[in-house]
Amino acid sequence: MSASVVTIKKLNANSDNFDAELDALLAWEAVSDARVANVVDEIVTAVKQEGDAAVLLYSQRFDGLTDASMSELEVSPSMLQEALVSITDEQREALELAAERIRLYHQHQVQDSWSYEEADGTVLGQQVTAMDRVGNMVFAAAAIAGVNRVFTVGGAQAIAALAYGTETIPKVDKIVGPGNIYVATAKRKVFGEVGLDMIAGPSEILVVCDGKTDPDWIAMDLFSQAEHDEDAQAILISEDVSFLRAVDESIQRLLPSLERKNIVIPSLRDRAAFIQVDDIEQAIAVTNRIAPEHLELSVEDPQALLPKIRHAGAIFMGRHTPEALGDYCAGPNHVRPTSGTARFSSPLGVYDFQKRSSLIFCSPQGASELSKTASVLARGESLTAHARSAEYRILPAKL
Repeated sequence: MSASVVTIKKLNANSDNFDAELDALLAWEAVSDARVANVVDEIVTAVKQEGDAAVLLYSQRFDGLTDASMSELEVSPSMLQEALVSITDEQREALELAAERIRLYHQHQVQDSWSYEEADGTVLGQQVTAMDRVGNMVFAAAAIAGVNRVFTVGGAQAIAALAYGTETIPKVDKIVGPGNIYVATAKRKVFGEVGLDMIAGPSEILVVCDGKTDPDWIAMDLFSQAEHDEDAQAILISEDVSFLRAVDESIQRLLPSLERKNIVIPSLRDRAAFIQVDDIEQAIAVTNRIAPEHLELSVEDPQALLPKIRHAGAIFMGRHTPEALGDYCAGPNHVRPTSGTARFSSPLGVYDFQKRSSLIFCSPQGASELSKTASVLARGESLTAHARSAEYRILPAKL
């Protein structure tokens, strides 16, 4: 075997210092970097106060748009259509197929309003409505998706413009979509002014393999995340030590052929790891602790493991389901929780573009009975106006 192109960390789940090593591996503090935070504070404040002028200033500074005007930063529907007809037939067919699969998948996520009537006539339920405006930063397939307004603005200035609105860019109700550390920091700063999907960190993949998948396949699956970003993370867990060695050999052999190897190498060197475990049960325990954005179960029977997986943004099941399919055309949304946040959050979905209002419609008899309970609870908290408000609705006792 030739000399290694990159050295990947090797961890053993049974070592005495495994917990500390894993914590260090998973740590990602870029969002809280003081220098980044200071830059973002300046940008957000300027955009809030100066609107279009500040958006233009920072777009010129960071994106090289030296002579651009705000009107030129908005892409018209006709320009979107021109972009659509300028690509190859093969590219258009691929986009249309991906769009159709995404549409079919997400139709199952649509939540409808609902209600039910109790015996005394009280009606309870939930009204589900669409948000008025949402800022989505990814518009590669905007024409096919039917997007009607697109701005070629990125970075923290885009987040601030969407959060506060400018003379040209409308204020939105929610901002969704991933971005770099400046975008993530800006999203954190404007939270509360607008809704957010999540604060996304670098892309991640965790592969659990029983040692029976082609090691070249697994190596390329790890590369598929490492090529995103130098901070991206690729982890492989297996009980088969010889397989871990085989994947390492595949990585060293295939890495020089990658077009983005200058990004992949630091990603693998600084953030990747091979984790040796005793058995599949220990592999699942480590997986749940990591709570990865993308989890590949490259094993003989992934369905048997599924009930044991508690934390993962997306689960790719079997040897023939690489994460790359989920990025482009499988159907589920590509925006998923990172940095362990799959413990408490979910991938972006239709439900993120909807909001829910509780419905409460009491009949006179239902209000009378509920008010008795509310009165007791309110007076227990010394909230007498609450209690008296309810008590007014108590019907007089029948003689």
